[in-house]
Amino acid sequence: MQTFNVQGMTCGHCERAVAQAIKARDPGAEVIIDRAAGTVQVQSTLQEGEIRAAIAEEGYQVG
Repeated sequence: MQTFNVQGMTCGHCERAVAQAIKARDPGAEVIIDRAAGTVQVQSTLQEGEIRAAIAEEGYQVG
């Protein structure tokens, strides 16, 4: 499980956008988002850079 700090998620739509962006690249990915903590946990076959890119393409900053 990889954990990413993501800035800019402010609502449920933001959470769905991030999860869908990751699942578009790996439909079998498990994505757990804690908006209050600003974290996204991902269990996936994707490389870290691919996950970061998917999140960034949705307009969020990945720490």
